[in-house]
Amino acid sequence: MKNLLKSALLITALSFACTMANAQTGKMVFENPSHDFGANVPEKGGSVTHRFVFTNQGDAPVTIQNVKASCGCTTPAWTKEPVAPGEQGFVDATYNPANRQGNFTKSLTVTSNGDPQTISLIISGTVVGEPKVEESQVVDEPKTE
Repeated sequence: MKNLLKSALLITALSFACTMANAQTGKMVFENPSHDFGANVPEKGGSVTHRFVFTNQGDAPVTIQNVKASCGCTTPAWTKEPVAPGEQGFVDATYNPANRQGNFTKSLTVTSNGDPQTISLIISGTVVGEPKVEESQVVDEPKTE
């Protein structure tokens, strides 16, 4: 009787393991997980946005559950509905350069029901301010009448 019980438990465990191994899952594959805005992001030019596009290369729908930016200067937006196998979705990263001169590198952490469950996306660039004109540089032009 003990052997029969052990055999039944072993068969059940193997059956469960095979079912889990064959489970369908979505797979988010981004075209490019990083974007460089370049060396001339104007400080006073307003926010800049990049759209990261992914394809679901899995065999089940994938849903983005959350996107978290590394700081408050970056705002994410993303595809809210499930993305079917073979279809595309997106994550937008909007960076606000106001009062942030210099180099920046920011990350977005994407959490989904797919494989992998967590993906990091990176944006970078350099914010430049308007050149300052000092009083000694201002030249009065002669008036012509």
